[in-house]
Amino acid sequence: MLHHLYNYAVREGIILPPGFQSRAIKWLLVFSPDGTFIEAVDLSGGQKKSKGREFPRVPQAPANWLQGGGRSNFLVESLATAVNWPDDEENRHKIQQKHDFFVALLLQVAQATPSHWALPEVLPLAQSLQNNEVLTTIQGHLVEKKAKPTDIATLAITTTKAVPRIFVEETSWHNWWQDFLIKIKQPEMPTGSGPRRRKQEIEQMCDFLTGELVQPARTHPKVKGLADIGGLATGDVLIGFDKDAFSSFGLQQSTNAAMSEESATIYVTALNHIVARRCYRVAKPKQGSGVKIGYWYSGAVPEELDPALDILGELAETTVPNQHESHSSLEVDQAEMRARRALRALRDGERPDLGNFHYYAMTLSASSGRVIVRDWMEGNFRELVENVNAWFDDLMIVSRDGKKLVQTFKFADLLGATVRELSEVTAPLAAAMWRAALKRMPIPFEVVARTLRRIEIDIIEDETPRHSRFALLKAFTIRCERVPAMTAELNEHETHPAYLCGRIMALLGAIQREALGDVGAGVIQRYYAAASATPALVLGRLIRTAQIAHLPKIQEEGLRYWFENQLAELWTKMRSVPPCVLTLEEQTLFAMGYYHQMAARFKKTSQGGNESELAQTK
Repeated sequence: MLHHLYNYAVREGIILPPGFQSRAIKWLLVFSPDGTFIEAVDLSGGQKKSKGREFPRVPQAPANWLQGGGRSNFLVESLATAVNWPDDEENRHKIQQKHDFFVALLLQVAQATPSHWALPEVLPLAQSLQNNEVLTTIQGHLVEKKAKPTDIATLAITTTKAVPRIFVEETSWHNWWQDFLIKIKQPEMPTGSGPRRRKQEIEQMCDFLTGELVQPARTHPKVKGLADIGGLATGDVLIGFDKDAFSSFGLQQSTNAAMSEESATIYVTALNHIVARRCYRVAKPKQGSGVKIGYWYSGAVPEELDPALDILGELAETTVPNQHESHSSLEVDQAEMRARRALRALRDGERPDLGNFHYYAMTLSASSGRVIVRDWMEGNFRELVENVNAWFDDLMIVSRDGKKLVQTFKFADLLGATVRELSEVTAPLAAAMWRAALKRMPIPFEVVARTLRRIEIDIIEDETPRHSRFALLKAFTIRCERVPAMTAELNEHETHPAYLCGRIMALLGAIQREALGDVGAGVIQRYYAAASATPALVLGRLIRTAQIAHLPKIQEEGLRYWFENQLAELWTKMRSVPPCVLTLEEQTLFAMGYYHQMAARFKKTSQGGNESELAQTK
């Protein structure tokens, strides 16, 4: 995985030297060359969700060094540190120390030697930031612009041109900054009367990424952008060992997976780039950690041929569609999927280069300052295309009105089919579903159990059936060797007892509605759950009730005979009494039989033009 992250960083041209990182900056504090404060410029353009403008090379001190207390980064810091603006009185002393250190760094670079390392233009700015009256003026200006002390800011001065001079964009201070980092990373020699231990900083070890002998970094940079799935706003570490149980051979911290500072910077830079641009959140941290899924390719794949986008769709954290909507807003109707076009481009030779590409996909969570890699997948691009096409073929299901086939589903809709609200999706379930889609794996039993439960609740509460729930059940049967594969529509030739029992249940509900009309909690609402688990205990009694109490009340003789014939035909196909108990797999067949029979009945009724029956059989 680390090797592919390295290749990604090289291909994207985002490799940065140690002590630098790409970072979004929201506020630009503009001064005149003599140090007079001019204004604070919002680099986010007024967009509420924006963190500001992305700068490719921002100075970044080691995290463990910053945690030493009273220290700050150079040039780029929070407004609280830059202008001594604490958000809490309890933090005033701490912020004061960090502000003083921030100013001290500016004074150092202004007077640095040799002179070509120096940045003398920041000297007036440093002196202004030591003036309490100037700080009060800046703070008042920021309050008017509704800035927050936690927002990130940097410094600039006005020029004769309309564009200010932003110091963080320049390179003249880079040598001084790298020299400063070397000085603060000098190993401290052990003291005391005890035996002298060799410090790990001066030992040569094999680089986990490159295989070269290097001086390992004690700590690695943090991965940013995972705060919305359980991570910390300050970042989370992928490689770090702070417990004895995680360590080996007496090694401490990141030396258990030794890398040079350059290697660590490269893989973290790549991860940050992927999280920011190629990751999608599919589960919130309501129950444990949330989940983000990310993927990329070994070459440039145009968006119109990217098969993974078919699965994700316009990924959104939406709720279950309103039952009054005729079509779920989460179901995607596309003239032609990207995966279909990509497969045709490969087979017809339009894009032969795609056949040599590989895909890489990871599933990420975060907890207590650590990055959790829940899954890692890689494979050939052609394999991915074929698997995505198979995913939608397996999911394809007849619509509840029986008029069309629903062919594509968003990943968020499929996850939401297993729970009451999308926010209840657990991290392991989301990771398992993503693997099933990309690797053509079986649908997990947990997904099926949860989906069956939600279907029971929908039926009991007389909710509109959701296509995605029955699509998941169909895909499960296709990828499970222990049950017959279900078709998208009603299969008159299927004789599995569980499937026939589901069809009989739907038919009994239609008979009751035709005979008695809307009775509120009818036979379906009252007995579906029991019939789907123990059909032998329920169906016989329900059939007898239908024959005695319901069928005689159907006034239209032809319709009555049709129902009787359908019931007899299904019972004849059974060839034995209904099963006493249905397994989880058989309950899936029961639900599919029920849904197929309902959709077929709905289709026939709509063709017949009976509007009352149309409403009743949904």
